[in-house]
Amino acid sequence: MAKIKSGGSLSKKDSILKKAATLFRTSGFKASSMRELALSMGIEAPSLYNHIGSKSELLIRMMMQSFDEVCVSNHEWKYLEEPHLSNFLQQRKSYEQRMILLVKKGIDEKLLKNIHPQVAVLTILSAVRGLEFWQRYKKELDATVLEDNMVKHLLTGIIK
Repeated sequence: MAKIKSGGSLSKKDSILKKAATLFRTSGFKASSMRELALSMGIEAPSLYNHIGSKSELLIRMMMQSFDEVCVSNHEWKYLEEPHLSNFLQQRKSYEQRMILLVKKGIDEKLLKNIHPQVAVLTILSAVRGLEFWQRYKKELDATVLEDNMVKHLLTGIIK
């Protein structure tokens, strides 16, 4: 079995994040799997779990560790010139529609509560975008605590 190779100055975890970002960009988060990520790295999927707990953890870590890039993409897109602006807006709309379909499927399959899919997607996207604000408090709030709590709150709510 091959080992995870760190790329130059990158740690193994950072190498995984970099490969995952490329995979998520090209295949989409939903269509990407840990097995596919492992294959792209030339390793077996169980090896990834020694470093990363889940695909969702990868996404959250990317957003916390690539704060500048996330902030730029969240705010500065409006200054794009045509045809890039229209392309960006179409991609964003398409992404939201795919998320809505995913939530609808979860509701239909009784995996999710019967809630309005668009509200669920807006809530998830707002929470993820809220990671920007975490940067102000990261000295007082550990990234692991933030990640664990966000996932727990989004999946189970905050009511006892």
